[in-house]
Amino acid sequence: MSNFVPNKVFLRGVLLHYFNMKKSAAESHRILVKVYGDHALSERTCQKWFARFKSGDFDLEDQERAGCPKKFEDAELEALLDEDPCQTQEELALSLEVTLTGYIVTGFSQ
Repeated sequence: MSNFVPNKVFLRGVLLHYFNMKKSAAESHRILVKVYGDHALSERTCQKWFARFKSGDFDLEDQERAGCPKKFEDAELEALLDEDPCQTQEELALSLEVTLTGYIVTGFSQ
């Protein structure tokens, strides 16, 4: 068996192929599970993508989510997040020498 682990865009492309072959979402899901096992998309996800394809949307990338995009008023915070987006709030607070509520920490030491 191959060590290939498909990403979600790849699997969506496979779904589009099955959609064009006139397969159902349920049948496509069964094939994905047979071929990719635990890496397959859920049946509900397959149904959602088939509905999207039926509406004429063949873009395999995620759509923008509703709501306001995240904005950072603090350029220093934004720079830290650009550097390493996986930092915890505590790590960011330490780097910025602030508490999690936004007040400057005085006499701060590690």
